[in-house]
Amino acid sequence: MTRAKPSVKPEAKTDNKPLSAPQKALRKLGLDRDIDLALHLPLRYEDETRIVRLADTREGDMAQIEATVVSCDIAYKPRRQLLVVVDDGSDTCTLRFFSFYPSQQKALAVGNRLRLRGEVKGGFMGRTMMHPSFHMAGGELPNALTPVYPTSAGLPQVYLRKAVHSGLVHAARHGAFVETIPPEYMPRSAMSAGAKAWSLEQSLHFLHHPTPDVSLAQLEDRTHPAWQRLKAEELLAQQLSQLQSKRARDELRAPALVLTKDGLHEQLLGVLPFGLTGAQRRVGEEIAQDLMRQVPMHRLLQGDVGSGKTVVAALAAAVAMDGGWQCALMAPTEILAEQHFRKLIGWLEPLLTPLGKRVAWLTGSQKKKERTEMLGLIASGEAALVVGTHAVIQEQVVFKNLALAIIDEQHRFGVAQRLALREKMLTHDGMPQQEPHMLMMSATPIPRTLAMSYYADLDVSTLDELPPGRTPVVTKLVSESRRDELIERIRHQLDEGRQVYWVCPLIEESEALDLTNATETHALLMDALNQPGTKPVLVGLLHSRMPPADKKAVMAQFESGVMGVLVSTTVIEVGVDVPNASLMVIEHAERFGLSQLHQLRGRVGRGAAASACVLMYATGESGRVSETARERLRAMVETSDGFEIARRDLEIRGPGEFLGARQSGAALLRFADLAEDGELLQWARELAPLMLDKYPELADRHVSRWLGGKSDFLKA
Repeated sequence: MTRAKPSVKPEAKTDNKPLSAPQKALRKLGLDRDIDLALHLPLRYEDETRIVRLADTREGDMAQIEATVVSCDIAYKPRRQLLVVVDDGSDTCTLRFFSFYPSQQKALAVGNRLRLRGEVKGGFMGRTMMHPSFHMAGGELPNALTPVYPTSAGLPQVYLRKAVHSGLVHAARHGAFVETIPPEYMPRSAMSAGAKAWSLEQSLHFLHHPTPDVSLAQLEDRTHPAWQRLKAEELLAQQLSQLQSKRARDELRAPALVLTKDGLHEQLLGVLPFGLTGAQRRVGEEIAQDLMRQVPMHRLLQGDVGSGKTVVAALAAAVAMDGGWQCALMAPTEILAEQHFRKLIGWLEPLLTPLGKRVAWLTGSQKKKERTEMLGLIASGEAALVVGTHAVIQEQVVFKNLALAIIDEQHRFGVAQRLALREKMLTHDGMPQQEPHMLMMSATPIPRTLAMSYYADLDVSTLDELPPGRTPVVTKLVSESRRDELIERIRHQLDEGRQVYWVCPLIEESEALDLTNATETHALLMDALNQPGTKPVLVGLLHSRMPPADKKAVMAQFESGVMGVLVSTTVIEVGVDVPNASLMVIEHAERFGLSQLHQLRGRVGRGAAASACVLMYATGESGRVSETARERLRAMVETSDGFEIARRDLEIRGPGEFLGARQSGAALLRFADLAEDGELLQWARELAPLMLDKYPELADRHVSRWLGGKSDFLKA
């Protein structure tokens, strides 16, 4: 009997009938093409290829049995449930169903012989299975393991299995599995014991329907040659698309910006109140070399918290402005944008004023009159440097001649936003359309494997040296039960004329997370630190729901030293610079990500005073902190090196945090693991340029198979 193929391919629908719930769910999972379905691999497998005797099963076994129903009753204590006893001739087993329908009761009627699959639990009352899957006994057993796929609501496994099978068949029929990797370049790990490479089609068929004799360990840890073949394909697609976008960008043109003698760049170096570190000089030179070329710069400047990225950006901006061009600096929050603005205005405004130029400020919360004035300065070119938030990329912002775009905390911006900033450059004095140079900055250092894969299309400069005068920060772990001791410690710091940050993870109470909110903590500290007979302490509150003017007023009080303690949510994560703040308390530290904890810690230790960061943790109802939270807190205590922190964060959580919105479109690796597959990544890096040069058609086909239209996102 031949099975009718289900019409499950979303792209096959040419009529105007509405999509069914499963079809919508397929689309939501991004399963639009036959090849997408073929590449939707199982999470795990169920062995339905054999029947076992109940008597041979052990506690915790996933077992498939054939048995006859001997009783079927509804019980009401301790709660309503269906209890079904079955006997396979070797022993009996009780099936428990807490949710059930009349149709299921009918199928489980006394005397019916069933094929059942579930986890066997032992116990005082004999063997039990909770909610096993079942159908009538009989029929041939499958000859391959049954795949269990990642799915979503409205998409049953049975439907998804048929859809994937259909996708595999159609993809093969339309040549989607044609080999794109020349055989002589196949990685050794994708070869079987006989040194024969697994083909893509063979690998996919095997991974969707592995034979029962295969090592489950090899399937689960993805070391089987079929898995290795898939990982190699995926990493190669990523490297090819990155290299293609880099080469395409190298075809574009940007203004060649040259350092002029006695120009703004030299003048700025002359007025800075500090000397540059060796790392700042080296990175400044790398950027200056890029700006001299007519190819658009696409460089990531990474450096640990406090390594001095802003001054490097200012020096790059000076090179652009010297040639009569404009520069834009975009930051994710007003607090950070304003921090940059104040530093840059202090350094550059005295040098720009004699030239009739200014630094403009642009944010969403500006009054209409000020905004209109700024837009006019930008359009006329009088604003040589524009600093702001997302407002910089809005439609009404028209630059006269933008040559350099600087994006701070680049992972906080979406791909579309970065593309919009690139498109702000208009023709200049009748010259054809040019691209601005782009400098992206990140205070989250990127581990080497990540730089080799997701950032392969970027040139990376690293500030690996902190300016002198930064004090090492001591990090301590403290249980929430010692809150009173901590408040006493704060009082001592305040008596010595120091200031304190207290960071809370939530603004408002949530029913799901029983956390002390920032408002409550603020009230508690106000009360505790302003006891009768003690010197009054001003305790401020800062959170993201406050109007920008209120935030600005609170920050001004803290920066001026009038305010002793600032209770804040994570809005102070980046950019805030108060050298007199020597203590930071992070409440519920177990709920923060590792890179976020490191960013927060970077707000203290900016002056000469000994500084400390206290990670206050709560154990919750379980009485213990989760394993991953423990790893994060341990890493914070053991190291203050941002690169080591980043490496551990990648181990604990994978690449998502580092990429931020860059991943919109350039899909995260689904099969390869950067921590495990370094050799395959190196293989893909070496093969990609060779394929683009010698086999360009195969390279295009390979990228199209894996990324479809998503490689456009890499241009950002």
